[in-house]
Amino acid sequence: MKPLRPILYALCALMPLACDRLDPDKAAPGGGAAAVEVGVITLQPEAVPMTVSLPGRTVASAVAEIRPQVEGIIQQRVFAEGSAVRAGDLLYQIDPKSYRAALDSANAALAKAEASVPSAQMLVERYKALLDARGVSKQELDEARAALLQAQADVAAAKASVETARINLAYTRVTAPIAGRIGNSSVTQGALVTANQDTALATIRQTDPIYIDLTESSTNMLRIRGMIESGRLQLSARPHAARLQLENGSEYAHAGEISSFDNTVSQTTDTFTIRATFPNPDGLLLPGMYVRVTIDLGSDTDVFLLPQRAVSRNAKGQASAMFVGAGDAVETRVLDADSALRNERGTFWVARDEIRAGDRLIVDGLQKVRNGQAVKPLPVTLDADGVVVTGQDADR
Repeated sequence: MKPLRPILYALCALMPLACDRLDPDKAAPGGGAAAVEVGVITLQPEAVPMTVSLPGRTVASAVAEIRPQVEGIIQQRVFAEGSAVRAGDLLYQIDPKSYRAALDSANAALAKAEASVPSAQMLVERYKALLDARGVSKQELDEARAALLQAQADVAAAKASVETARINLAYTRVTAPIAGRIGNSSVTQGALVTANQDTALATIRQTDPIYIDLTESSTNMLRIRGMIESGRLQLSARPHAARLQLENGSEYAHAGEISSFDNTVSQTTDTFTIRATFPNPDGLLLPGMYVRVTIDLGSDTDVFLLPQRAVSRNAKGQASAMFVGAGDAVETRVLDADSALRNERGTFWVARDEIRAGDRLIVDGLQKVRNGQAVKPLPVTLDADGVVVTGQDADR
């Protein structure tokens, strides 16, 4: 290698500028290495909407199991299985002949009872007149009055029998108690049914609106309550709006709202139930479907939005980011950034701790710096996709 030194010295004499660039001790004034340029953005606190995403199952808002109130043979099933029905629609027709005959018999008994009332009434009036002339005794008048009361009671009993027979005849028409979608029928034409039998003839489920029962942990409930009490979370004045994501990942077209909270916590799962209500005019949601619901709780105040490209995970899985600190030196900070936010400006991690207003976050040139290294910060701007649109993009 020694014979090559004279040649290198000769080349350096001819090209002194190139040799200075090869010499790290002469790369920057004062003999130090040149500071790496990094793109930074200045963070300021802001209020962002706070949401929570929960899994749940759809539940019919009303369920009616159809059972017969009288015994008889099914003459006709009127509805189409799986179709929509309205309240009052005829579903089944039970053979009404015996119940119509019972109503006719009750009407006849009523007419007979009513016919005995006038004669009993006239007997009482006649005995009253004869009592003054001592033509009848007081006991005979009392017996006539008792006979009149008995006749009137017979009329009342006959009227009740007529009403019972009329109700039973009406029960031969099995109608829908609620509007909704009816399921499969458990009986066919010609089947014998009994009053209040255990097996339902069919089931109607009302699915517009439809309920969604969501499961949330009591720990998260306490965390949110603490945020409310501390003033960090400002609740919305209107009912909590909810958005729904279907099993295939698509967004449901209609927005819902939270309608109720369960007042107990499960001892086995340490969770409680939140019920959301969604309109379902097209019948897209069916009972039993698995969905995810995002609930808008309110505004989370004084938080910082960090672009996703600036946040990474350390070996412990903790979120961390690089900042330009005092003396333009790189600082690596571990952050509490477990929730994400997507808006018109892009996708961000939401953080609060370890950040102060005016901190300079490194978003460009992250691969070329390390903790404690001196850098030259250059203000940059990111587009909605997290791409640098002004300033130097050292990563590219």
